[in-house]
Amino acid sequence: MFASEAFAISAAVCFALTSMFLAELRGRVPLFQLTRWQMVATFIMTGLVSILLGGWRTVGPVQFWQLAGSSVVGITIASTTYFATIYAVGPRITALLYSLTAPFAVLLGYLVYGETISIAQGLGILLVLAGILLAIGIQVGLGSGDLAEAQGKTKSPEGLGVAFKWGLWPGFGFGIVTALGTAVGNLLARPAMAAGVEPFTAMGLRSGLAALIFVILSATPLGNNSRQPVRAGALVLVVASAFVGATLGMSLLMAALHTGNVGIVSTLSSMTPVLILPMVWIRSGRRPGLAAWLGAILAIAGTALISLR
Repeated sequence: MFASEAFAISAAVCFALTSMFLAELRGRVPLFQLTRWQMVATFIMTGLVSILLGGWRTVGPVQFWQLAGSSVVGITIASTTYFATIYAVGPRITALLYSLTAPFAVLLGYLVYGETISIAQGLGILLVLAGILLAIGIQVGLGSGDLAEAQGKTKSPEGLGVAFKWGLWPGFGFGIVTALGTAVGNLLARPAMAAGVEPFTAMGLRSGLAALIFVILSATPLGNNSRQPVRAGALVLVVASAFVGATLGMSLLMAALHTGNVGIVSTLSSMTPVLILPMVWIRSGRRPGLAAWLGAILAIAGTALISLR
């Protein structure tokens, strides 16, 4: 296997592990507190890498504001809904819903930049949707697996404190908002990245602005409802998720993109819905059903058709 492909698959493993770490915090850390900790940890790590690489010199005033807009939509909003989705429906379904980012990106490229949608990409969008509907539809009908586990762990929180008592369907909505927000955030960041902004600097700037927003929110009544005493175990998981996902995972992805084909790397790095299944199996002791595997494979196949242009 070529190095770029190995790096891309390793990045997907990192993203899957991050989801598992975050799922362990369900019922232990309030949503906004988790988001605030994660953004601060990510900013510190990616900021240090950027300083070592001298990446801050690649950001001009125009690129700063482009990345700032991307931060508000793609990090502040999308990260919050991403964590909310994990809390509500578990990491497996969250990974599937996140695969909607690719179809949203194609549709936004068509609407904003006038990019054409090929027949293969249209088929890819349908496959992603079919995979999600297959896995989630059967899971909801059975009322089992990580959906049941998530529902069983819901509690009555203060504000958006520990978990959700609204049922599972809002979790699906959070997942869709996450994918759309990520796609919009990527679209807003695209001109800055095309202008040559160093990737870790872009992530550091985006996460730093998001961290600032959440620190400010912590002084509001909404933030006061989401503060609990810091527990060492929970803080370790937050830092580990920030390191494995935003720092190590992104490093591997950037290394893959440096030498590999963009379409192949994008496809392999999106294998999280499949890679997370054995992790969920090991953690919960419950083997995912056939629909879960087929749904994840369809979602990845759809992403491949969208990416391999």
